Parts: sequence; structure tokens; C-alpha cells
Amino acid sequence: MNNTKRKPTLEKISPEFGSSILIRKHNVDAYAGEVKPFWHFHPEIELVYVNKGKGKRHIGNHLSYFNNSQLLLIGSNLPHNGFTDRLTVNGSETIVQFRPEFLGEYFFNIPEMEGINNLFERAKSGILFGVKTKKKIGKKIEKLSEKEGFKKILVLLEILHGLAKSEDYTILNADGYAFETEPQDSAKIDIVFKHVNQNFQEHISLEEIADKVSMTVPAFCRYFKKVTGKTFTKLVNEYRVVHATKLLSESQMSITDVCYECGFNNFSHFNKLFKEFTGKSASKYRSELKLMVQ
Repeated sequence: MNNTKRKPTLEKISPEFGSSILIRKHNVDAYAGEVKPFWHFHPEIELVYVNKGKGKRHIGNHLSYFNNSQLLLIGSNLPHNGFTDRLTVNGSETIVQFRPEFLGEYFFNIPEMEGINNLFERAKSGILFGVKTKKKIGKKIEKLSEKEGFKKILVLLEILHGLAKSEDYTILNADGYAFETEPQDSAKIDIVFKHVNQNFQEHISLEEIADKVSMTVPAFCRYFKKVTGKTFTKLVNEYRVVHATKLLSESQMSITDVCYECGFNNFSHFNKLFKEFTGKSASKYRSELKLMVQ
């Protein structure tokens, strides 16, 4: 398909007739081949629970892999991609999508809802919940698809209340994420991210990527920095380091082989960037992983 004819990636979400919430539950292995917009946003808040699976998180400026289960809350208009790379079978993913005002414009402004209102604000940067919260709330999220009508609303409010009270979480875009959520911007960035995702193990020149979105190199560099808050080179290096974290945790490859497999052609440069992005050396990262509970 010609990239210039891609549809704008503002995703339209339509709940079933008679419902204000869209709930989708599917097997991880069955879902892996489904075509989803690569880079998309929507005004609906999105709650994602994967009980068993592996994949890449790309939410706003945040890039990482998950390697078992995950519980995320993605706020209104926070760009993200479909969670790819699912390898583990017998797992399932539940996605719940709803508008912030689905119970009326002022419902979450009342004093009793202050905690949930604050949760929605934090979610604009993306929230990743920890093991304790996953154990406590994951099953409730999965059972939400079995509920109907009034009971569905009550259980969702209980889930949101539990998430609002949780102290076991990480904000994924701590410095905020200034993305211009215009469909034409989103479509261009979609093309860029898709090309990087498929080619980051090779050299990607600025001329090559600027040509993909029909821009001159200087115009592309200015545009990309304005929209994402980082240079194109930094984005490519992030992809490479994130892929390195995956290989370090899931393969027995030597650190030198990981370096070259991820598209770096200089080992000391790889080490420097790995430490810059993760806060530790590749060897320390690998040794700490062995002590971690996924």
C-alpha cells in the first residue's frame, strides 16, 4: 500500500449498541496477526491487561518490552501502537476503552471521584502498574467482559477506584508528552515509526527517511524534533537499545553479538548509549535480570 494514501490514524471507537464502554478480550496468539494502526490515538481512555504474553510497549516517548504480563492505563489522546511481538500462547489480553465523560460531563468532578479524576490526569502520560496491582485487579478486568449493563459500570468503577488507590505504578512519560494530535501529523509519524521498526538493524540515513514523508532533510529534522521532542538519530538509537534489552533477557547471545545484531557497528558506542538509556551497563543489566521476578 502506498504510504502517502494511508488513512489518518485518529482511531474511531464504537461500543456496541446500548453500551458506553468497549471491551475486547482475545487470545494473545490469535490476536498477533490482526492488523491495527501502527501509531494511533483516540479520545477514549484505554485500560490494557495482558495475563500472559510478550511484546513491545511504545506509548508516547516510552519504549520497552514486557515479558509475561502487563497492566496499563493509557489516557486520552496519548499516541501508542498496538502491542506487537506476542509470542506466548495460552495467554489473553483484555482492552477496555471509554470516554472520560462516559458517565456525564461532571460525574468525575464530584469530591467522591477525586481519586479517579487524578488517575485520569496521570494516565495522560501513560501508567504501568506493578505486580501487586496486577494480582489484585487483573482478574476483575478479565471478568468485566462477562458483565452486563449496570453491573458492568459498577465493576469498572471498582477497578478504577482500585487503580486510583494503587501506589504500585510507574509513569511512562514522566516529563509529559507534547504530541500534536492532528491526524496529518499522526499519519506522518506513523510512516516514520513503521520504517524504523522494520529497518533499525540497518543504517537509516536522514535522506532516506525524509524522502519517505516527502520532506527535505532540514524540514524533516525540525518537524520531527518539534513533534516528538527528540532527534531522529536518538529515536533510532532508542529502538536499538530497546531491542538489545530484549535480546539480553531472552537469548544467550554474547553482549558483543547483541551489539551488532541491534544495528550498532561500534561496541564502545553501544555501551555508552546503553548506559545512557538504561542507567546501567549491558553486563549489569543482564546480571540483574536473572535476579528479577518478571
